[in-house]
Order: sequence, then structure tokens, then C-alpha cells
Amino acid sequence: MKRKNFLVWKNILFYSDLEQEVFFEFIEQIKSIIEFEKKNNSLYLYLKSTRISDKDLRTIIGLFDRFKINMKQLKMFLNERNKKWFKNKNAYWVKSVFGLK
Repeated sequence: MKRKNFLVWKNILFYSDLEQEVFFEFIEQIKSIIEFEKKNNSLYLYLKSTRISDKDLRTIIGLFDRFKINMKQLKMFLNERNKKWFKNKNAYWVKSVFGLK
């Protein structure tokens, strides 16, 4: 079955085996991520839905920033509930996610 809610990290680069191990241990603890799959040189993170908790969204933002993963795909999580903090023009991620200054 093809999943429609996913994030992708293309051209994966880890600097050490331990960094890779810690990364996978970390994503296994994010409740909104139900499965992950490595295909060729990409990693797919499958989600329950695009309505995720603020805690999980903040964690994913930090993870994507840390590992230089394309953050534009995080726009899918914007909703009325999180709009105030997630699209805050002063947030460090807003330009990477929304292209705003």
C-alpha cells in the first residue's frame, strides 16, 4: 500500500556510524512517525497524518534543521491550531519552511 503522508530526506549523509544510530533511535521516539524506509539514497518517514502534535512538529523542525533536510515539505503541517507559533516571522525556521523573512 502506498502511503500519502510522508517526509523525505534525499542524499542522506551521516558523518559517523554512531550519528546514524542515534538518528534512527531518535526518530523511533517521534510518535507521529509510524514507519521509515530507506530507498536508494533517500529516507522516507511515514506519518499517521499531517495533524501532528506541537511537540512532534517542534522535534521534526529541530531534526530537519540539524541534518539539513529540506524543510519546505514541513508546510503540510500548518493549520489554524499551530499557525501562530509555526508561521511566526521571528522563528529561525520560518524562511526555510515558508520562504518568509
